[in-house]
Parts: sequence; C-alpha cells; structure tokens
Amino acid sequence: MAGICHSNAGLVTAPHLAASEAGAEVLRAGGNAVEAMIAAAATIAVVYPHMNGIGGDGFWLIAEPGKPPRFIDACGPAGERATIRRYHSLHYHEMPTRGGHAAASVAGAIGGWDLAYSASRDLGGRIPLKDLVSDAVARAKGGIVVSRSQAALTRDKLGELGEVPGFADTFLIDGAPPEEGAILRLEKLADTLDHLSNAGLSDFYRGDVAAEIAADLERISSPVTRADLARYEARLRKPLSLAISGATLFNAPPPTQGLASLLILGLLDRLKPARAESFEHIHGLVEAIKRAFLVRDRVVADPDRVPEPPSGFLNAGWLEAEAAKIDMRRALEWPYEAKPGDTVWLGAMDRTGLAVSYIQSVYWEFGSGCVLPATGITWQNRAASFSLDPAALNALEPGRKPFHTLNPAMARLSDGRMFVYGTMGGEGQPQTQAQIFSRVITHGQELDAALDAPRFLLGRTWGDPHTSLRLENRFDPDVIAALDRAGHELVVLDEGYSDTMGHAGAILGRPTGDLIGDHDPRADGGAVAGG
Repeated sequence: MAGICHSNAGLVTAPHLAASEAGAEVLRAGGNAVEAMIAAAATIAVVYPHMNGIGGDGFWLIAEPGKPPRFIDACGPAGERATIRRYHSLHYHEMPTRGGHAAASVAGAIGGWDLAYSASRDLGGRIPLKDLVSDAVARAKGGIVVSRSQAALTRDKLGELGEVPGFADTFLIDGAPPEEGAILRLEKLADTLDHLSNAGLSDFYRGDVAAEIAADLERISSPVTRADLARYEARLRKPLSLAISGATLFNAPPPTQGLASLLILGLLDRLKPARAESFEHIHGLVEAIKRAFLVRDRVVADPDRVPEPPSGFLNAGWLEAEAAKIDMRRALEWPYEAKPGDTVWLGAMDRTGLAVSYIQSVYWEFGSGCVLPATGITWQNRAASFSLDPAALNALEPGRKPFHTLNPAMARLSDGRMFVYGTMGGEGQPQTQAQIFSRVITHGQELDAALDAPRFLLGRTWGDPHTSLRLENRFDPDVIAALDRAGHELVVLDEGYSDTMGHAGAILGRPTGDLIGDHDPRADGGAVAGG
C-alpha cells in the first residue's frame, strides 16, 4: 500500500496500487483526470477481477473548477427476455444470484468509459484510447498477481461458483483456488480490451465483440440479447446535490442509493455532534443512516419509475423535521436486511483541478460467476436486486434499470477545495462515505487518520438472521458501552481492520493543484502522484 500522497501535479487513488499507477502514468504523460480514470478503471478491471470488471456497471462524477459536476449513468437495464413470467416458469421465487439466469442485465461500464472518453476530448484530452488501456492489456496477457482478497474469496465462494459456466476455467489453477501471489493469466480478456482499443468502445455493444458476447450469453441462458446490447447507451444526467454547512455535496441520482448518502450527511449536519468518535458522533451517524435508508427503500428505483422525486427529501424543511425525530439517547429499532456487494471506487484530480469520482462493479464477488469464453468477460449479477413480485418497487421488467448500491461521492467546499471520496461495500457505501466525510471535513481529521480509524456497519451479515451494528474492535470501549446502553444491537468483530467495512479512498485538493490523497489500509491500493 502506497500510503498518503501529496502532489502538485495530479493524483489518482484506487483500491489496487496497479490501477493508481496506471492512472498516474497518464497524468505524467500530459493526460487529464478523466483519461487517467479510464486507464485506472481498465487496469483495476483486470487486477481486481473479483470486485469489478467490464461485464458490470459504472457511475461517474466529473467536475471542472467552478462548474457543476457532470454525472454519467452507465447502468445497464434488464434484458428483453427478463420477465417475471419467465423466471416463474423456471421455478424461481426470487431472482437467482449466480449462473446464466443471474446474468440478466446489460453491462453498462464500457458505455460509461466511451462517454467519459468523449468528455475527456472536450476537456482537451489527447491521449489515444489504445494508450489508456495498454497497461490493462499487458497485465491481463502477462498475468496478474492474485491478491489476498481474490484468493480468499475464490476459496470461500467456490461452493456456489465452481460449476458456473466459465468460472473454474478462468479463476482456478489446476482445478483449485489460487494462493495469494499466484500468477493468473486472462488472455481472452486481454484480447477483448485490445480489440476495443482499436475498434472503439462501442464495438462492445454494436460490433464484433457484441456478437461474441450475445452468442455466449445465449449459450448460458441469459435473457440479455444482441438487440439489448445494440440499443444500450450510457447517459449524461444531472447529479443530486445538497448544501450543508461548509460544503455542497454531489452524488448519483436513482437508480443508485446516492440519495441516501446525501440524506445521512444532511441529517448529521443538523444533529451537530461536538466531537469526532464520541458516542454522539457514532450514534448520530447510525440514526441518520436508518432514516436515510427508510427513504431510500421507499423511493429509489429506475429513474422513470421513482414514486417520489428525490428533491422532496433534499430540502431544508424535510431535513429539519426528520432530524428532530432522531432520539440522541435511544436507538431506533431496526429490522433491516443488508444487501451484499463488491465494488471498486477510484478518484482522480489533475493539475488544473479537474476532479473525477468513479465507481464500477459486477455487484457480488465475481458477479454472476459466468465468464464468457470468447471474450473472457465476467458478467455481473446486478439484476439480483430486482423482485419477482410484480407489485414491488423494483419489480423485474425488460428495459428497467436495477436498484444500485453504487454511488460515487464528491463535495465542493466553501473554502474552494474539492473532496472526492467513495468506497466499495454494497450496503455499506453510504455508511462509510458518511464516516469518512464527517471525520475529515466536519471534524478536521487528517485524511490518513480518518481512513485508518475504526468503522462500523449497520445491517445483517449475508446469511445472518440477526440485525446488528457491527464495529471493528478498535472503538473506544466507553463508546461501545454507551451504544449498548442506548439500545443498539452490537456485534464487536474480532478484527481491527475488516473488509466488511469497505475499501475507501479520497482526494482533497485545491484547483491550484495542491492535493492530498490516500486509500484504505483494508485494501491493496494507495494514492499515486502524477508527477
């Protein structure tokens, strides 16, 4: 892990150091932050294949100094054959999570790269696409070093993934999970990335790569067709925003849970806990998270199906009234089931102050588990967030976008600085974002200290019947005791640094290029300067 990094020449941070270095090398070559992010996104899709890939979705926030951020929605919809009737006929009562039937939505990430690449040209970028993905191609062809988390997750999930089409051939070595440090070659993925860098990224949807993807998806009984691929395009949309004390926050609109991330900080701003890491700080965060998640689960869906506009919850009147309902001495009862997810967040700023917050994912670890043999692409299982109940808010329907845990975060501070931050962690993303922001911006902690500090996660562990507030074991015992007295159902983990708490990162900087960045000690990444 590279550790905290200062720079006047741009900076990239990612949960794998190779991705940070790929992005930083683009900055050194004169590229801008968007170009650097494309390079970092390509590399991390190769070196962290259990967490993300080009068979998943992505969301971008891109901000020029003094201008409102642009938001790129690169979320793919359910395939044209993805109907509730079809899944009921296959004897499913809920959406499958692994295998070909789980590979039920279009992968939007490459469409997002394509739109971001066009934006980079508008911003003066001149680095050829082939150069941006060359590091990823070389690593995939030459072989990646299996990380600690990839080795552990391959071993832990082998029972449910071992028979999924393409998984064993791609991610096992001699029929067994690889050990940490083993070399794993992804030659088909290298060929696909190389082809896209020459033919153009749209080939993923409307060219030779699309034809190969569609044929392989049909063979594994996915409901996504070549026509679904051909009609897909990433979209520029307006981000959500919220003004709080000393900052304007930006995040992703539906179908993401970005609304929840903003609401948590909007509520905490009104609670005003006096001291970081105190009972009031942690309790206030947890109670704000509960209130925000209740709203999220009521309204966040496909943007064309949202029952209430998010703006109604981002006004001062609603936030004041909701904050007043929070009991700062007692925990709200919380019968809530957390949603799993594995993801990567990456951030970049260049010497001009151009800032990028980006997140991409295949949803669960290894997504659907299906690896398409012709292209080497691991396909996401994001459609698992759909319901097979036609009356549900997020009912499965062809062309409909699934609920997304992904949400990149960004804040423009009143003193002129920009803060880009984010994390992996599915359900935990808004929670970790709030902990990082409140520590660094509200309470003035140093960035490395805030990322290192113990974290909590509200919600059930996958398969655990008990709702709980899980805490790393480095919290102050007096704070833990006070949380217990307030009625929180607590689980203190045996770990001081748990992957459950996400892999967070952040960059804080001024438009003049005075930047500081760091990444989570729980991950394999770091921040790397562009000069």
